[in-house]
Amino acid sequence: MQALARFFRKLSLLVRREQFQRGLDEEMAFHREQVERDLESEGMAGEAARFAARRQFGNDTRVKEQSHEVVGFWFESLVQDIRFALRQLRKNPGFAGTAILVLTLGISVSVAFFAFVDAALIRPLPYRQPGRMAILYESIPLGPRFHLSYPDYLDWKRLNKVFSSLDVYENFGFMLSTPSGAQQAEGARVSDGFFRTLGVTPVLGRDFRIGEGEPSQPRVVLLSYGAWQKRYGGRREVVGQTVTLDGTPNTIVGVLPRDFHFAPAEPADFWSTMVAGDRNCRGCHSFYGVARLKDGVSFATAFADIKAIARQLELKYPDSNRDQAAFMLPLPEVILGDIRPILLVLLSGAGLLLLIACVNVASLLLVRAESRRREMAVRGALGASPARLVRQLISEGFVLVTISSLLGIAAADWGMRLVTRLVPKDVLAGMPYLHSLSLGPRVIAFAIAISCAAALLFSLTPALRLQFSEVRADLAEGGRGYAGTVWRKLGTNLVIVELATAMLLLTGAGLLTRSFYRLLNVDTGMRTDHLAMLQIAAPLSTYSKPEKSTALEKQVVAQIGKLPGVSSVGISNQLPLGDADGTTQFVIVGRPYHGEHNEVTHRSVSSAYFSTLQARLLAGRLFTEADDHSTAHVAIINRFMANQYFRGENPIGMRINYNGAPATSITQIVGVIDDVREGQLDFQGRATWYVPFYQNPGPFFAAMVRTSQDPHELIPALTKVVQQIDPDVATFGGITMEDRIHDSQAAYLHRSSAWLVSCFAGLALILGVVGLYGVIAYSVSQRTREIGVRMALGAQRGSVYRLILKEASWLVAIGITAGLLCSLAATSLMRKLLFGISPWDASTLATVAAALAVAALAASYLPARRAASVNPVEALRAE
Repeated sequence: MQALARFFRKLSLLVRREQFQRGLDEEMAFHREQVERDLESEGMAGEAARFAARRQFGNDTRVKEQSHEVVGFWFESLVQDIRFALRQLRKNPGFAGTAILVLTLGISVSVAFFAFVDAALIRPLPYRQPGRMAILYESIPLGPRFHLSYPDYLDWKRLNKVFSSLDVYENFGFMLSTPSGAQQAEGARVSDGFFRTLGVTPVLGRDFRIGEGEPSQPRVVLLSYGAWQKRYGGRREVVGQTVTLDGTPNTIVGVLPRDFHFAPAEPADFWSTMVAGDRNCRGCHSFYGVARLKDGVSFATAFADIKAIARQLELKYPDSNRDQAAFMLPLPEVILGDIRPILLVLLSGAGLLLLIACVNVASLLLVRAESRRREMAVRGALGASPARLVRQLISEGFVLVTISSLLGIAAADWGMRLVTRLVPKDVLAGMPYLHSLSLGPRVIAFAIAISCAAALLFSLTPALRLQFSEVRADLAEGGRGYAGTVWRKLGTNLVIVELATAMLLLTGAGLLTRSFYRLLNVDTGMRTDHLAMLQIAAPLSTYSKPEKSTALEKQVVAQIGKLPGVSSVGISNQLPLGDADGTTQFVIVGRPYHGEHNEVTHRSVSSAYFSTLQARLLAGRLFTEADDHSTAHVAIINRFMANQYFRGENPIGMRINYNGAPATSITQIVGVIDDVREGQLDFQGRATWYVPFYQNPGPFFAAMVRTSQDPHELIPALTKVVQQIDPDVATFGGITMEDRIHDSQAAYLHRSSAWLVSCFAGLALILGVVGLYGVIAYSVSQRTREIGVRMALGAQRGSVYRLILKEASWLVAIGITAGLLCSLAATSLMRKLLFGISPWDASTLATVAAALAVAALAASYLPARRAASVNPVEALRAE
């Protein structure tokens, strides 16, 4: 009640402010008159008594302000301070714009990267105890993270003593039957205990039951939350409905939680049980394992146990499991990949940039404070208390930070949305946690915290600089102060660090940009222009027999070939510039075999495939239409395979065979083709074995189409042609080769790295230039009298320019030299991110150094021009 009473009292006083002011004036006049009468009664003359009473009573303005504060008008003065601060910013648009821009950039970058860290690292993964889970692979000579076979999975599950549960998954989509025809649907196949191992419970319906993966059991499927909303409108009665996947009816039994994601198998709308009865081939590898460690079992112990089991299987099955070991990684590491250290480094870099931005703005405030010393002295002489002046400075810092924070948060939100839109769909599928990227409570709290810290810095910096004890001296001398050597030294050292940082980041940006250019122009072994692609998936129930697949392929080629502008059509079981998956082991007939692990990429292609790509034939011949299942088996190998396995020999006519296959599958090499990149753009070459599509047909293939028209306009026509042949055949992945290159994982990695480092470099450049300007401008403000004396004694403007620019040149030279040395050391660490360029590329280093020097000296020109424009008479009069 007392607090409420005080509030209404203050409200009443606010409403009756004029009345309170009149009463205060009357009361002050009454007290002065009383003192004056007392002094006159003691014998003092009238005029002397009047002046003595005024001296005894004190400054009228200060008394009024103290009275206002006592009765509660302090918030009115705060509003006045804020209005005054806004007027000051409007009066100094150059200072306001520069300070707000620098601070906005620092805040926006810090908030944006903290939001990424929050989404990826702080928010818990949507599983029960994710730290106790691991992903299992089979390791082969080509690498440590390859698929495992279903029989190996069963043995690992049966023999291990370290996992409470072990399940498998494969990220392979479905053909979804719809009234308008077949469509490609994103999905995954998992063992029946997969979600129990993860600790995930459906929000609607139920989980898979034990044994529902058996061939004799009805097929069931779980929906992702997104698919439930997008395809079924979020209707609860979806449970129990039937959906046809790959020509087989599946009953929908449940819906997964909204926040569920499993990056290794994403994107996935449908989660189906795999049919265990079809997985009896120990040499067929298509699964990954996911396991939960038993309580008390360490990761190292579990890894050792599973490696021992893999060694047992290698000894027991030497034909299929030779050189196959076990490999295991923690699930959080697989999901987050290498992004954890990258994000932490980027957040640290953003924090450093924010700190530099704040110090730069503080230096600008100091420069501005030097020009306001007389103003503060006048206000102090008129009765403003030190606390009142400090409050004014705090208000100005608060206004500056508030504007910058609002703009920075808005810029961070816009930047995050832009980044997620620019990330290719396939890349974004591997980072599902980015779907929750937003300005959540933790991000807002972080933004408020750094804003408060910045406001405190900007308020205290000019306040501490202000010497209240020298108010009268400042009033008399018009703003002349001491040299400020401490701040000048601090600012000078900071500028050197900023310029060195800018040099380092600009060098990295230059190298990454040139590397990205080299990557986009790498020799892919084909002509990438005017080339369109479409992936085709036919139902196994109709096209499981080779003659059916062959007939479909011939129809597709014939009908597409009739489209306007189409000059050639090729077929392959997999698109080039992919993940280089799909390998096989082989032996060279006639050579001794000692168990070598000869594993190469394997592709089935049509006779027109290489001519469609316009790949270069180096020796022998290409495939023909006559190379089908009725003729002898033939093969074309790439140059890498010829050099690796037939060095010094002519491979044409040599015979190879699949490892462990009967003699009836022996294949003769009839041609050598130049290397066509089957893997990513930055992927090292790999031996590749091509066979005729008609000798190894399948219902899943891709059509490559060479056209004289815009390939983007051809893609809808390709889909329409296939749907006219058979509506049950699904088409997906229509894209041009140039877009496939542009959106590839390698291109995205190099492009995003180049953009990211370039943004940091741009910020560092701006901060370095602003910092240099602040230091030089502060130096000029401290040397006004010296410059005036020089010019009064006959110094020309040119000599003043040289004086100021010489000081700036030394800072620039030291900063660039330090940055150059740091660049030589740091760029060697980014060697793996570079493609086709040396980390110490001389032209890049020279260009960056020259650009930075020009930008820095241009910033120094402004205070130098101001110094050269000093009127010596006015400068000396002011002193």
